[in-house]
Amino acid sequence: MATYLITYDLNRPGQNYNDLFEAIKKIGIWWHCLDSTWIVKSNLTAAQVRDSLTPAIDNNDSLLVVVLSGVGAWTGLDDDCSSWLKNNL
Repeated sequence: MATYLITYDLNRPGQNYNDLFEAIKKIGIWWHCLDSTWIVKSNLTAAQVRDSLTPAIDNNDSLLVVVLSGVGAWTGLDDDCSSWLKNNL
């Protein structure tokens, strides 16, 4: 199982994020403690994650999916967010 960082820019004014959020939640175990950033553990490849999310965004939007190495550092996150990262990275 890999851990992915997913981040995006939805560029259409008034963009509805619900479709994208629901698509991300279906990929696997997720973390969403920063506005345009999710971390998801999944059995999918990075390309499969991208392909599963593409229908939920517009042609002028941007989407980035990268594998995380398991090493990280952060500050300013609440205890729940920090605990998830410690247990899942």
